[in-house]
Amino acid sequence: MHGIDFDIAHLLAGSLVLVSFMMLYQDRLYALLNIYALHAVVLSLSVGWQAHIQDAPHLFITASIALLFKAIFIPIVLHRMIVKLGIHREIEAVGSIGLTMLVGIGLVGLSLAVMLKVTAGADLVAREDIAFALSVVLLGLLIMVTRRNAVSQVVGFMSLENGLVLAATGAKGMPLVVEISVAFSVLIAFIVIGIFLFRIRERFDTVDVRALDRFRGEQR
Repeated sequence: MHGIDFDIAHLLAGSLVLVSFMMLYQDRLYALLNIYALHAVVLSLSVGWQAHIQDAPHLFITASIALLFKAIFIPIVLHRMIVKLGIHREIEAVGSIGLTMLVGIGLVGLSLAVMLKVTAGADLVAREDIAFALSVVLLGLLIMVTRRNAVSQVVGFMSLENGLVLAATGAKGMPLVVEISVAFSVLIAFIVIGIFLFRIRERFDTVDVRALDRFRGEQR
């Protein structure tokens, strides 16, 4: 592998981590969805580059799925869902943004320290891409934990799944059948989540998880 191939692969994987931080920083739903679309675009570029350097044409299908469904289709549908449900555009977070960002930095440091040590005997590109992928997964979990709006938690889940795709492609790709099954699983999950949000809005007139907790008597 040429040095430039190595550098571009890590630039794209590192950019995915950076965009995850951008999502973690957002406090408005529309901005969060736009940044998620950027997250999916960077993922598609990263997977496409892996297809090139690994000589694995089937990964171009994965890149196309990420671009069409995750970067275009899902953000557009979520935008329309927000308008139709009349969801508040501001996102309430657990704790301050500054503290959340510091926790995110700590998680990235932990990911790099653990994965680079565990994968010491693996290919250098795969080692660092998997470390970045774990960082994206943990940042997605952090978004889900620190956001009180159900839609933002859905976005956190989908960004987490982007990290899993990055890990699979960085580790010398994955079978095409696995990629297609993952894509359909995400699509089905997205449809179920959409129906779930509509039902929540119809029943409780809100998608704020704190209000749902109060209804269940878990918060007074």
